[in-house]
Amino acid sequence: MRILGENDRLPQGSTVATIGMFDGVHLGHVTLVDFLKQQAAACGKQSLVITFLHHPRQVLHPDERFKLIMPLNDRLQHIEALEPDLLLTLDFTPELAQLDSEQFIELLRDRYGVDVLVAGYNHRFGHKRGESFGDYCRHGERLGVKVLKAPEYLGQYAPVSSTIVRGLIAAGRVVDAMHCMGRPHALTGKVVHGFHNGRGLGFPTANVGEIDSNVLLPHNGAYAVLVHVAGKSLQGMANIGKRPTLDNGEQLSIEVNLFDFEDDIYGEDITLEFISFLRLEFKMCGLDELKRQLTLDRENAKRILQEYLTIKQS
Repeated sequence: MRILGENDRLPQGSTVATIGMFDGVHLGHVTLVDFLKQQAAACGKQSLVITFLHHPRQVLHPDERFKLIMPLNDRLQHIEALEPDLLLTLDFTPELAQLDSEQFIELLRDRYGVDVLVAGYNHRFGHKRGESFGDYCRHGERLGVKVLKAPEYLGQYAPVSSTIVRGLIAAGRVVDAMHCMGRPHALTGKVVHGFHNGRGLGFPTANVGEIDSNVLLPHNGAYAVLVHVAGKSLQGMANIGKRPTLDNGEQLSIEVNLFDFEDDIYGEDITLEFISFLRLEFKMCGLDELKRQLTLDRENAKRILQEYLTIKQS
């Protein structure tokens, strides 16, 4: 796959393209790109996926607390895994947002050689959001660009959209989000120094910091997680929250207790894959109750992770 910049130019009539944010690169996106590749192969052209560097809502409404499912680099990697011929990243600017759909199709035709434009099943583009797919087809006909609608994803967990996935993650429903994406929701950061309370309880934790501030966190609570750090794939349980039992104030922390692992990993990059929600965070009566709850959490997490890995490997 070749990654293009917005200053690149492609020969006229050389590509079959689709455009979208592709946040989460979920199963609906997989259906879209598969259809795109089929159409490109049928007419002997290159398949082109166009995505944006920044989400339109973050550009047009910067004061909103809008979060993404994944950072840009992860999004590009997951799109690359779908194996289109070309990937173009466009900077969504206020100027680009002022283009109507006909002007946008014309830009794609003239700059990037788009001969066929595949629209996502329910995707809208151009500043006239009330336009229909029929309007896009009429604009395309005037410009010599064929506009097709991709089929709807009709899998077991349909309907699926980035909006739905964000809502599931925000609610802590990481199992449902995983079914929609075809893989677990993941967060990547760096192991940093924290409060150092866990070791005294018998549950040493790695504190996860330096997470992209634009990325959505799951709801506060405890989770069974798979962890990738220092070249190892490990099992563990993570807690997202403010540690009310230990009175650590209002600072949000993300901590992970790694099972059967005691190496020093401070400063290492770390990725958490959220496999299942365990429980909400709540204030307990004291350290003894906290230890009992953490022991129960660990037992539940180990069971869940073993079941998940057994199914995945079968």
